Amino acid sequence: MIFKRRDPKPALRAVAEFVWPRGGWARAFHYVKHRVRRLPDSPERIARGIWAGVFTTFTPFYGLHFLVAAALARMMRGNILASLMATFFGNPLTYVPIGIASLSTGHWLLGTTLDARTQRSFGGKFSDAGQDLWFNFLAMFTDAEADWDGLSVFYDQVFFPYLIGGILPGLFCATISYYLSVPLIRAYQKRRRGVIKAKFDALKAKAAAKADAKRKAE
Repeated sequence: MIFKRRDPKPALRAVAEFVWPRGGWARAFHYVKHRVRRLPDSPERIARGIWAGVFTTFTPFYGLHFLVAAALARMMRGNILASLMATFFGNPLTYVPIGIASLSTGHWLLGTTLDARTQRSFGGKFSDAGQDLWFNFLAMFTDAEADWDGLSVFYDQVFFPYLIGGILPGLFCATISYYLSVPLIRAYQKRRRGVIKAKFDALKAKAAAKADAKRKAE
């Protein structure tokens, strides 16, 4: 294939670069920031897209954040590409504090605590839910009896509290991101227009000088 890597990236290296990209997360953040600021759209529309992307990172729809962010941005008439880039607010360095904040807030709002049915870790509950889905899918084609206990525990203790609890911190962080983004993007776009205008004026002046010199030579 034309775009296939000549040297396939090893699985461990791919995982390592997902957790810590080349150049570090600071460089990745500056790259995303640079791309967002250069989007050809109004500051308000770009900021609404950023709002959608940041808010999405506080939802438990892992693996679907791009779709959720794009849908929110579309409903808000925000920039969809900005919303996709803003989902990088959620990354391996921030998912732990985001998850803790969302789950803690959710259990507090719902008045619930960890169920005594299981002492499984957060990751263990994800694993149990995935195993239940696979086992119950196979059960449709065999004589095995479906077991929904893992999914039930996951929904009660993780998914629903996460879904409810992510609303408040998500609104808070997304709104701050919006109000910070609008003036920054507007200032960047104004400065960039000034730079482009200055280059254009310089080209015009150079062309005029060249034409004038040519007339004098004739």
